[in-house]
Amino acid sequence: MIVVTTEQIEGKKITETLGLAKGSTIRARHVGRDIMAGLRNIVGGEVKDYTVMLAQAREEALQRMIEQAEKMGANAIVGTRFVTSMVMSGAAEMVAYGTAVKVA
Repeated sequence: MIVVTTEQIEGKKITETLGLAKGSTIRARHVGRDIMAGLRNIVGGEVKDYTVMLAQAREEALQRMIEQAEKMGANAIVGTRFVTSMVMSGAAEMVAYGTAVKVA
């Protein structure tokens, strides 16, 4: 599966547009991580536990988007984007979306 953020894939021709493919996951914070994050907020620096958590959420959302595109019969996804939003206190949703297409 080819996944790109551009609207076209260099050297490939889009032969069919199949529609929106999306994947999402919701991750909740951990109390222990919040304590460490609070300390980081005071002294500064990267909150590595959150960095790892968000990277895992992005990968999971991306894989779910790819699975949906494959079910649609796509062999590529163009215009891929990621969005995150807070859905409740202490939990955030990560969404990956793009246009499922067939390329030759």
